[in-house]
Amino acid sequence: MEKKTESAIEAGIREAQKLRDNGLIRIDLETGISNAQRLLERSEIAMVGSVDLNGFPHTKAMFIRKSERLETVWFGTHLSTKRVSQFTQNPKASLYFFDKNSGEGLLLVGEIEVLQDMKSKESLWREGWQAYYPLGALDPNYGILKFIAQSGNYYKELQSIEFDL
Repeated sequence: MEKKTESAIEAGIREAQKLRDNGLIRIDLETGISNAQRLLERSEIAMVGSVDLNGFPHTKAMFIRKSERLETVWFGTHLSTKRVSQFTQNPKASLYFFDKNSGEGLLLVGEIEVLQDMKSKESLWREGWQAYYPLGALDPNYGILKFIAQSGNYYKELQSIEFDL
């Protein structure tokens, strides 16, 4: 007989019920921000949200290139993409990080700047990216997205901690 695997929804319900039964341990603002920072540091991918010309949201998974605390996150990108065009027209953006093992989530809201200067491109270049940008950091289609957060919302154990940056 094949063992049935618990779905993510079933696991979430089970864990939420355990928390309700055992009592919630309140997460204070300082701990929430510290936990949010650790979640960002162990994340390799962020869900990046942009807004199209009609005001509709678009979300895409992107590899994180570098981050500074919760305030700034950088990504490498093709300059010819729809996403770059959207950020050029409207810099409002969001990033979302999720750890399926701990159930933690982090939403950061802010703006994205499209960088094309050589200093930024070279400092954030990663060996192996020639697969995406054959001319290396000099590739005219290679650019950097610099996200600057204004606020955040950290979620864990049925609790949301909102904060400004």
